[in-house]
Amino acid sequence: MKHATPAHGTPGRQAQRGIVLVFALITLVILLIGAVAISRSISASQFITGNLGFKRDLAHQGERALQAAMAAVRNGPLADVAARNDDLKSANYKATLLPTNAQGIPKALLSDEEFSKVGSADRDIQIDDMSVKVRYVVDRLAAATGGCGPTHCAMANETVFGGGSSEWINSQGNSGATKEPNPGAAPQQPVYRITVRVSGPRRTLSFFQSTFTTN
Repeated sequence: MKHATPAHGTPGRQAQRGIVLVFALITLVILLIGAVAISRSISASQFITGNLGFKRDLAHQGERALQAAMAAVRNGPLADVAARNDDLKSANYKATLLPTNAQGIPKALLSDEEFSKVGSADRDIQIDDMSVKVRYVVDRLAAATGGCGPTHCAMANETVFGGGSSEWINSQGNSGATKEPNPGAAPQQPVYRITVRVSGPRRTLSFFQSTFTTN
């Protein structure tokens, strides 16, 4: 009696081979997707790292404007107290508080048209080799031009609450004896604000702001 020998390439074996091929293709697609994801992740990380370094450098460049503005106040056109009582366009200076947007940035730094009313583009600091331009404005935290006083100017060493004595005292007064002068107290000084805009490649804008007094 002869036994039938199963022929190679039967439908059962062909179906198994087809399933293996399908799983192999699915695995290959998953590996390709993973490789693309890793590549994009590395590129994004490098891009973020580059932007952080770029931002840091813009902050360093902004320090140039801070130094220029402080020099103008200490020994430049704004060194005289009387000069700071009125606007001085050539020094990018406004004797009253500049209008700002919701983030506190003066509108003069958001528009060339607005800036032309306050300052001079001649004071811009251009760094050609980096395509970076630095612009700044200085304003006094005051409601009106002229001499400054606590009624219409923000002053350093403002009146503070006396705590245990339950009364208001001034830095010019002796905290131990009401209304007696304190010769050692620092005089009140108007508060000024400097705002810097640094513009660079890729339409990057960075803003820096600080307040200071003259003494």
